[in-house]
Amino acid sequence: MKSRYCAYYLHDADYIIKTTHTQNIDYSNDTKQWKNDILHFTQNFQFEKLTIIDFIEDEKLSYVTFHAKISFEKENHSFTEKSSFKKINNAWKYLNAVQLESK
Repeated sequence: MKSRYCAYYLHDADYIIKTTHTQNIDYSNDTKQWKNDILHFTQNFQFEKLTIIDFIEDEKLSYVTFHAKISFEKENHSFTEKSSFKKINNAWKYLNAVQLESK
């Protein structure tokens, strides 16, 4: 999770694409458009802080609950979510997430 957050901060769309599971709702075979969408998002939002709240690791499926502090034009768009990651060929892929209520 930390590496994906850093990738958003660094505008590394290739890493985001590479670490997204094919069953993720955002996954697209049109990687050119998908990359442009990611870059548009990362270049317009400010990624300010990531706080890991909980981490449950298993051999093939892991969960990370985190709070991401982000903003757009000085307006708070922070969120808390529980993400699931699935291990494929010894690499963790972002599978899906459930948005949680922020405190």
